[in-house]
Amino acid sequence: MKANAKLPVHGASVLPSVSVESYNLEIKDNGGFVGDKASKSAFARILKKWVDLAGEAGREPLGNIDLANPDKDKLAALLADGDPDAASLVMSALAEYSHELAAVLKRYLRLKEWKKVSSVVVGGGFMANRLGQMAIAHTEWLLRAEGIKLDLVPIRNDPDEAALLGGVHLLPPWMFASHKAMLAVDIGGTNIRAGIVKFRGRTAQRGKAKVGRLLMWRHADEEVSREAAARRLVRMLKSLIETADRKHIRLIPLIAIACPGRIDEQGYIEIGGQNLPGNWESGNFNLPDLIQARIPHIGKGDTLVIMHNDAVVQGLSEIPRMKDVKKWGVLTIGTGLGNAAFASRTIKKGKRT
Repeated sequence: MKANAKLPVHGASVLPSVSVESYNLEIKDNGGFVGDKASKSAFARILKKWVDLAGEAGREPLGNIDLANPDKDKLAALLADGDPDAASLVMSALAEYSHELAAVLKRYLRLKEWKKVSSVVVGGGFMANRLGQMAIAHTEWLLRAEGIKLDLVPIRNDPDEAALLGGVHLLPPWMFASHKAMLAVDIGGTNIRAGIVKFRGRTAQRGKAKVGRLLMWRHADEEVSREAAARRLVRMLKSLIETADRKHIRLIPLIAIACPGRIDEQGYIEIGGQNLPGNWESGNFNLPDLIQARIPHIGKGDTLVIMHNDAVVQGLSEIPRMKDVKKWGVLTIGTGLGNAAFASRTIKKGKRT
């Protein structure tokens, strides 16, 4: 270990390249959370409203589409090439959703933690195709029509990989010396992903990392307990370690975890874990400690497990693109609406804000 070097801690507010100004904001409005109005399920509810309206007129422009979990690729295709009735219905739902997303952003921008945020990266599974990208483009124009100059950009990396890649930015550069890769985990309300993130020395801090082998488990389709989910994750990580050994990939003895909720310095989830299987907010459950106990060593080193909020870590994957932006934010549209705001710690004078 580097002399006098500080090890990263869970849920840290100061990271090597940025300060985390806020995350996991849970603003209540009319008895509910503001963010719920712009989640993936919110879009499904809005779409159902328009389909029901069409049904009252005796029309079924979308056919037998699953309204509880609509196929975004099919909707995008209808928007581009469907008949006018189907395309206009999808467009109407998309426009209403964009107004809800704009309203959520306006609420965040009024908070001191989001003051002077000039760019927002939008990630999560909803961003995986043209439908989500059109939603954020429309949202930006709605905001600009009200005089709010905010750049909204789709996350650059694949939504399945972004929070894994962001894990490298939880670490100080000296930790990359003499290693080729690390393990990273992304825990969501629908899926758990684990992968080998590969890099060359310190270049991971400059956006040179990439995901090698990726394992994904859709736990939302199963009746699974918290303990069973943790056991499955440990098996996924052990499989990745075996893969790295076979391919002679030298892993940092560290596992970076992105997880919903507010994470305290001891690695407990204080709030925000309601979409995970079982009670992850219990004071008797500490995922980093559990993993460390079951995977005590990686290679010849003692395992260190670092956990932070999933929106924070997904946002960190955009550091190479946001390095010249003084203050920026991230929204992750999935089972819930994740959020975080960052201030650059490395920005140079004369760069844009």
